[in-house]
Amino acid sequence: MAVVDMIIKKLEARFAPEYLNVTDESHRHKGHAGSRPGGETHFWVKITSSHFDGLSRIERHRLINDCLCVELKGLIHALTVKAKTPAEAAEAENK
Repeated sequence: MAVVDMIIKKLEARFAPEYLNVTDESHRHKGHAGSRPGGETHFWVKITSSHFDGLSRIERHRLINDCLCVELKGLIHALTVKAKTPAEAAEAENK
C-alpha cells in the first residue's frame, strides 16, 4: 500500500473528517534530508474534523502525529498539517 493511502486510511478511521486532502510533496525535497528514491517521504495534510473542536493547534497536531506514529518513525520524514474544525473551515470559506 502506498504511504499516502496509509495516511488517508488512518486519518479517516480516527477523525471521520468532513474534508481530507493528503498531498505527496516529496518531489519538492529531492536531494534533501530524508528524501528517498521514489518519494513518499514528505506530505502535506489538510483536514477538517469536529474532533478538533476545543483543541489548540498543537493539540490537533499531536493527535495526528499519534495517529501516524508508526509511519513517522520510518516511512514519513516530514509532515505538514493544517487541521481545522468545521466552524473554522466555514469561516475561511466566507472570507
